[in-house]
Order: sequence, then structure tokens, then C-alpha cells
Amino acid sequence: MNVLISACLIGVNCRYSGDSSMIEEAEELKNRYHLIPVCPEILGGMTTPREPAEKKDGKVITRTGEDVTKYFERGAKEVLHLAKFYDCKYAILKERSPSCGRGAIYDGTFSQVIIEGNGILAELLEKNGIVVLGESQISTFLIQK
Repeated sequence: MNVLISACLIGVNCRYSGDSSMIEEAEELKNRYHLIPVCPEILGGMTTPREPAEKKDGKVITRTGEDVTKYFERGAKEVLHLAKFYDCKYAILKERSPSCGRGAIYDGTFSQVIIEGNGILAELLEKNGIVVLGESQISTFLIQK
């Protein structure tokens, strides 16, 4: 089974800060599934490292106030294309991200406050029938699948 995964979760240094968020389950996931690593920000044309951004009122804004929504939307569309091409039914994405967060994201004030909501990519994938999970749900995913 093909599964989309945020590239940062398997050790790719593509986060806004230029590092990764390597997860301990990466090896087990790799051994059980065909992982399709994606970074919607990079696919949307952004650089690494890049200025931190958060989603607020449907837009993605950097800490200095630049609207970077178009990059996030472009990247989400590219990831959706890959998901369809590889017939992915599941995506494991980075929690709280303005792209990948599902169910909870930062509130757009850059104060570490978490609110209910989805990132641009997570929302698009779910609208297209792909089950989106955050990295904290991986152990449950491994047990069920």
C-alpha cells in the first residue's frame, strides 16, 4: 500500500528551520508500506530554510506579515496529484503545520497557541477522500493496518 508521508518525518531537512522531525516509527513504516515522501512547501516553490508561517483566516502568513498562501496552495495541489497518481488512501502528515496539520494548527499569532483546524494540504487531501493522520496517530495506524 502506498502512503503519503511528510518528508520531514522521515529525516529530510525540509522544515522551515532547515531541520527535520524524524519519527521513531520511520523504519517500521518503511518496512510495511511504500512511503511517498512529500513537502508541500518545497513543491509549492518555497525555500529551506524559510520564514515561519501560520494559517489564519484561511491564509498562510509569515511572521513578518507576508502572505504565502499561493505557495501552500500550489504545493498542496502538487501533493494531491502525487496522491492520485500513486493511488494513496492514507497520508501521515506533520501535526500543527499550516500545510500538513490535521485537527489542530497554530492560531496565526506565533505565540504557540493551538486551535482546531486543518492545514492547506490536509484539508485538500481530506476533501479528496484521503485519510489524513498526524504523527501522534502512527502507532494506531500500524496496529490497524
